[in-house]
Amino acid sequence: QVAVGPWQARRSPGPSVGEESRRLTREQLFTIVAAASINFSSMMCYSILGPFFPSEAEKKGASNTIVGLIFGCFALFNFLSSLILGNYLSQIGAKFMFVSGMFVSGCVTILFGMLDKVPNGPMFIGFCFLVRAMDAISFAAAITASFSILAKAFPTNIATVLGSLEIFSGLGLVLGPPLGGFLYQSFGYEVPFITLGCIVLTLVPVNMCILPRYDSTPRKESFWKLILLPKVLILCLTIFSLSACLGFFDPTISLFILKKFTLPAGYVGLVFLGLALSYSLSSPLLGLVSDKLPYVRKWLLIFGDLMTAVCLFMLGPAPVLHIESQLWMFVLVLVLIGFSLGMSAIPVFPEILQCAYENGFEEGLSLLGLVSGLFNAMWSLGAFVGPILGGFLNEELGFEWAAAIQGGWPLLSVSNYTFLYTCCSHDSSSSLQNPPGDNEERTRLMGNET
Repeated sequence: QVAVGPWQARRSPGPSVGEESRRLTREQLFTIVAAASINFSSMMCYSILGPFFPSEAEKKGASNTIVGLIFGCFALFNFLSSLILGNYLSQIGAKFMFVSGMFVSGCVTILFGMLDKVPNGPMFIGFCFLVRAMDAISFAAAITASFSILAKAFPTNIATVLGSLEIFSGLGLVLGPPLGGFLYQSFGYEVPFITLGCIVLTLVPVNMCILPRYDSTPRKESFWKLILLPKVLILCLTIFSLSACLGFFDPTISLFILKKFTLPAGYVGLVFLGLALSYSLSSPLLGLVSDKLPYVRKWLLIFGDLMTAVCLFMLGPAPVLHIESQLWMFVLVLVLIGFSLGMSAIPVFPEILQCAYENGFEEGLSLLGLVSGLFNAMWSLGAFVGPILGGFLNEELGFEWAAAIQGGWPLLSVSNYTFLYTCCSHDSSSSLQNPPGDNEERTRLMGNET
């Protein structure tokens, strides 16, 4: 019999996990709807900038490096906010943090649409940084609370639920760029942001009514104790590397498509469909595999990172290959990148949770908030470094070499996994595959905690 983690603890004779998952409680259903709404709306707000903002910012006096810094500013404040909010989630309240973050995000999205009225040059750049920082804080609050609520509501199959909800993240990524490009081409700069901001604000009262309250007695867990665990540290590097690769696309890929393939802005967003669709469609299956077969997570992580590195080398393609870039090949590589990112990203959250349980962390909303904050913080740190480094490399070396160099991040993760699973094979294999003996007790306690 395969050993599994505490959120997948073996049950005594009775309904199977599959039967349980088909009988969602009303609270679980409402939780999924609320989480899907924030995944969808936040990804739309994030991805809508891609097709037109870099070129619009250049018209307002911002260089490609500055555009990368504007994207990176969002990630930096998201990083700091996630660490702080994750530590204090149980004190603030998960539902309040979720709803208030969503409300502020909608207001700030509308404000971003007003920036074309700001004078060109330093004033425009300064307001871009300010508004993006406010958006980052609100985004961090909503997503950190969402991850914690989901882990609380679905302790036995968190990877499956997270993977399934990535459909809505992918849908937001799919619809954001073409919708943004179309609205920008048809109505100008303001309309895309005002439209999305109003959609987000409309969802706020809905979530206030349907989202269950998941609060618990505040307990203070040690952030440094968690992040300094060797396996957690390596998993954090994985999150960082994947996010840095995605963040690299923000200030660079639309400019490359416009220049290389001479597509109009309205069609640039359609190129993003390859990555977003493959990621969102593969994530539920990868989440199910991660929950049902936890011992294959390490292989998903290794092969996912390796595949991402190879695809980034082929995206340009790298000049050393002497292959002429073509639109069909570019889209195909993006499709493969979307799948490989899912392979690496989906198993990370349950792996960090399992490692925390194995090292004596107590069950509860405090730990879930801490892990959620850490996950989002590392993702945001990568999203900070990726656009800045990507924008700089794109200006200095061109997109082809810049993409190939970005492939070094997942390769670094692969080398760390090689060390973890070979040099420390005995200890790390047991921690990755063998749960502690009180799994059933932990699952029961998590399910009963309110």
